[in-house]
Amino acid sequence: MNLRSFHIVFVTFCTLLFGFLLAWGFLISERTPLAVALGSIGALGLLGMPFYGVYFYRKAKKLAL
Repeated sequence: MNLRSFHIVFVTFCTLLFGFLLAWGFLISERTPLAVALGSIGALGLLGMPFYGVYFYRKAKKLAL
């Protein structure tokens, strides 16, 4: 597995983990300040990671990694 493939798998896995963190923070656990903070981090990561994945994919394609 080359670096580009590993990075794409890693970004996908991180996106899924952010989705789990979002669900845990807002749906599964009690509404404590820590759970809300972690759910918010999960929401930000769930929105940000796909943008980063597309950015990396385009950059890696230009570099021929």
